[in-house]
Amino acid sequence: VQLQASGGGLVQAGGSLRLSCAASGSIFSHNTMGWYRQAAGKQRELVARISSAGSINYGDSVEGRFTISRDNAKNTVYLQMNSLKSEDTAVYYCNVRWTTLATMDYWGKGTLVTVSS
Repeated sequence: VQLQASGGGLVQAGGSLRLSCAASGSIFSHNTMGWYRQAAGKQRELVARISSAGSINYGDSVEGRFTISRDNAKNTVYLQMNSLKSEDTAVYYCNVRWTTLATMDYWGKGTLVTVSS
């Protein structure tokens, strides 16, 4: 399984960015795709995740500003980020996971989002 993320970059505070992540390979249809982020000196944290059935969870710090969506036919997940703040600066990682007999957990390489104040 491979995850290819795109859409990161530099944006001013208050601006918007849209991240995309396409998964390829042998992917179980009932899965959860999501975004995590890691800022310098901090632990990786959940940004948002969405199941193939459409169940969504957001991290507390982004709820109301970010929107996650997915296209199951394309195995692609999107993250629309609005009202960006300097504290949103981080490397954003795409993830896909599912559990059958075991839990399978795959990560993309990460894309840098920098929000200037």
